[in-house]
Formats: sequence, C-alpha cells, structure tokens
Amino acid sequence: LPAFISKDSPPMSDSTTFQGGTAASIAIRDNYLALARRKQMYGGILVVIFIAMMVSGFRLADARNAGGFWNGISQIFEFPSEVLAEGIEKAALIPALLVEFLPSLIETLNIAAVSTLIGALFAVVLALLSTRGLARWPRLIPVFRRMMDGMRAIPEIVIALVLIFILGGGPVPAMIAIAFHTAGALGKLFSEVAENADLKPVEGLSSVGASWIQKMWLGVIPQVAPNWLSYGLLRFEINIRASAILGFVGSGGIGHDLRLAMQWGQGRYDQVVAIFILLFITIVFFDQLSSHYRNRLIRGH
Repeated sequence: LPAFISKDSPPMSDSTTFQGGTAASIAIRDNYLALARRKQMYGGILVVIFIAMMVSGFRLADARNAGGFWNGISQIFEFPSEVLAEGIEKAALIPALLVEFLPSLIETLNIAAVSTLIGALFAVVLALLSTRGLARWPRLIPVFRRMMDGMRAIPEIVIALVLIFILGGGPVPAMIAIAFHTAGALGKLFSEVAENADLKPVEGLSSVGASWIQKMWLGVIPQVAPNWLSYGLLRFEINIRASAILGFVGSGGIGHDLRLAMQWGQGRYDQVVAIFILLFITIVFFDQLSSHYRNRLIRGH
C-alpha cells in the first residue's frame, strides 16, 4: 500500500471497488451513446439539407428548361433509336465513313497527346516547386499550390470558349485549354508522389555542392518517374475524351464532325454511328494500353 495510508485504516472492500468500476463503465457507455446520438442527429440534418438542395435544384432546372423533364422523359429513347435504325439501314456505308473520319480522329489524338505532354512538363515544375522539403523557394509553396488549385478549378471547355473568342476556332485553343487544366491536375498528383521520395540522395548531392536542378534531376526524378509516367498515361486517356468533347465548341477534331453530323439530323445519322464507333474503339484501345503500361511501371512486370 502507499505510504500515506495508515496501518490502522480499514482495508478497501471488494464491493466498493466493483461499484466504482461499474459506475465508471456506465459513465463511459452513456457518454459514448450520447456522442453516437449526436453524430446521428448531425448526419440526419445533413441528409435533410442535401435532399432539400437536390429537390430545389431540380425544380429550378426543370422550370428554366425549354421543355419539362417529366414530359420529355418518355421520349428519351427516341433519338438513340432513330440513330441506331438509320445506322443499321446504312450499315454498308459505315466502313467507308470510318476511313473518312479517320483524319479527324488522328487530329483529336494529336491534340490530346500534345496537350498532355505540355501539361505534364509544366506539372513537373509546379510539383517540385510546391513540395515540402524539395521546393526551391519554400515560402512560395502556398502560392504554387493555389496556382494549381486555380488551374484545376477552371473547366477545359470554359478556357476553350475564351480562347476561341480570342484566337478563333481550331485545335490550338483546345490544346491550350487541355494543357492548362492538365498542368494543374497532374501537378497536384506529382507533388503528392514527390512528398514520399527519399531525401537521402538529395542530402548527399547537397553535400557535394549540387545545384537545385541537379538535386531534382539526379536525386528525386529517378525515384518518382514510374508513378509520374503512370499518372501521365492516365491523364492521356482523360484528355482524349476532353479533346473530343471540345470539338463541339469549334475546337476541331472528330468532335467537330460529330456536332455537324448531329445538326444535319436524319440522313446523316450513319455518320454519327461511324464517329461513335471510332471513338469507342479508340478509347477502349488506349484505356487497355495505358492500363497495361501503368501496371508494368508500378509493379515492374
């Protein structure tokens, strides 16, 4: 027993100890149940707010729509069925149309490839300048991080519309828009990978007087290159779809041909079918190809 307890003090009974432990357990249980009820209440409030926002947003969008949602929902399959029917009727013309639209598809792939390459190069610089422990100017890390946030926040189509107004239609506005967004998106991912890099090679290079560029090139990039290439391939897949979508706003490529074919309406739906087939085959091909090489880069086989 502790020294401050007198020898004449009566011994503590087991029942008293048991009652104290039981009371503490009950208090812990009550506190836990109160905390659980509070979390459930907050969760319920958030669900109610979310549902209210969804309902109000839907009603507002339906009121501002040219036609009513419930009136048009029954006709949702009419346009796809018309396109499919005409495509089946003119199935013999589809192979020739695939060849006809192949140059537009190549233009779309070129836009995606060039914009991915340019965006990835800028992303490397932004990532190294915004990574703790590696940045050339540590005080400017928040500036570069907010810069990447802004680049990711602006959709490609908004940038493309502004550039089309300034530069005119064509693939150049689409390339700049996709590269701008890609730099912000990949810069964030590259920075997260670089934060996990081993700093011992960097410290060794610093001890022999290497410059910041030499430390990054020799000490950091060899460690993170496989993951960076993996993210770059994944972004290339996304940019193929983005470049096709931007064709709808006059940025060239196969998306522009798809918009023209859909505007003509019946009589040109076989072209719509051919373009969709080309896009589907291309996206699936590059998805499988990039997945294969990403696995090889990450796992080493």
